[in-house]
Amino acid sequence: MKRWNGWGDESVDMHLAPTAKALLAELVGEGEPQQDVSLEATIARVPTSRLPAHPLVDRDPEVRLRHAAGQSFPDWVHVRSGSLARFPDGVALPTTADEVRSLLRYADEVGARVIPYGGGTSVVGHLTTPAGEAPVLTIATTRLNTLTHFDETNRLASFGAGVTGPDLEAALRARGFTLGHYPQSFEYSTLGGWVAARSSGQQSLGFGRIEDMFAGGTLHTPAGDLVTPPLPASAAGPDLRQMVLGSEGRMGILSEATVRVRALPDSERFHAVFFPDWAHGEQAVRAISQEGFPLSMMRLSNALETRTNLALAGKERLIKGLQQYLELRGVGEEGCMLILGFTGSRELVKLSRRKALSICKSYRGVHMYRMLGNAWRKNRFRTPYVRNGLWTMGFGVDTLETCVSWSRVGQAMHDIEHALRTALEPEGERTHVFTHLSHFYSTGSSIYTTYLFRLAPTGEETLRRWHKLKSTASEAIVKHGGTISHQHGVGEDHRPYLVHEKTPLGIEALKANCRFFDPNGMMNPGKLV
Repeated sequence: MKRWNGWGDESVDMHLAPTAKALLAELVGEGEPQQDVSLEATIARVPTSRLPAHPLVDRDPEVRLRHAAGQSFPDWVHVRSGSLARFPDGVALPTTADEVRSLLRYADEVGARVIPYGGGTSVVGHLTTPAGEAPVLTIATTRLNTLTHFDETNRLASFGAGVTGPDLEAALRARGFTLGHYPQSFEYSTLGGWVAARSSGQQSLGFGRIEDMFAGGTLHTPAGDLVTPPLPASAAGPDLRQMVLGSEGRMGILSEATVRVRALPDSERFHAVFFPDWAHGEQAVRAISQEGFPLSMMRLSNALETRTNLALAGKERLIKGLQQYLELRGVGEEGCMLILGFTGSRELVKLSRRKALSICKSYRGVHMYRMLGNAWRKNRFRTPYVRNGLWTMGFGVDTLETCVSWSRVGQAMHDIEHALRTALEPEGERTHVFTHLSHFYSTGSSIYTTYLFRLAPTGEETLRRWHKLKSTASEAIVKHGGTISHQHGVGEDHRPYLVHEKTPLGIEALKANCRFFDPNGMMNPGKLV
């Protein structure tokens, strides 16, 4: 069963090795585990629903609690400390487009606010229940989850927007096809959520981002249905799909989406390469990106992330042997690990692997073949579970990400890390910070930073620490002209910084667009703009 106050399945845990625990104590100090509030105690705090009865709306307190928050850091603090104060008044799980339309009419009639809910994996506050006297209805797309149409000739597949990553891939693979969209939340996030948040998968270098895959769909808005046909291309004015992509539930609810699929690849290989320092690694991935070799992914960890990941692996003897070997090859404390993914026909994989590894070698890269690459692939969707274990040990962990041009990557990474590392120093607290580049373009790269710090004695103080870290790092991002979000979306957490990218006039245009499709402002208020 899915955890109500953490990440993922209740039966899955990721335990840290003793060496990793010792490392964390050395880096930020001993953790102070907090007592989580029980499920029963939290259910008892859910108030009486303000919604009138409706055959599709469930007003049960536990159901409302389980749809009251996402996976953002503030969500975790509020749920686990017992300070969650706002809950939806009802949860609906429609099974057809007609039921979605009926629920939107019902919400309008009773003056309710509507929160679209997919997999509940948002990490930036997309699902926060708005304050106020108006009742709140959460519409979950969970049961809109089937393959409704498959067109092998045109390589198009239509799904209910609530289909999760594993179910979508299973349906396609049974027919010899794949979408290839693998965000870290793949196990629980949904197709509709990917579109609404403008998601990017781990293998976007080869498969593209969700905007490359999303061909069209049906968006149910308070003003009516917006249907975007799956055309191969069009010069007939602005592309209306782009209004749906990244709309974050402000315009309406996506019930069905059509995506561009491709045949299953014959071969897929993941390799690891170590560079002696960051400069050589960054130059190598930039050269590979600009050459346009058909890789499916690259992930370059800086020295601190490389050391942290090796320590968290827990296999002391194996890691010690690896480090000794790398030292003999000229890779020491400043070594940076690169994971490369090659996907396609056997001939294409062989060719792209040879060319990419040749470039790595020219920048003093040490090829470690497939062992570490396979280990990364095996555990790539399990990493979020570490967050559960760290919390119980008294540590908070969060991530932030941006995208900048190549000329700014190194300095932006340095300044973001410095901002996080020093933000809590005045109060005697340390922050462990590390970064990788995970999505690559000919003109630049994403920057994905993880930061870990000690939980405070109270949830309120922990949240204050997080706000200081998040705001300081966000200011560093906009100073370098980076996007406030490359893949997580805007939600509530990034909303104050969106104007730096969109400009004041652009923000007004977005607001006007939302008002047109949602005249009464009932759709996911407070998110995006």
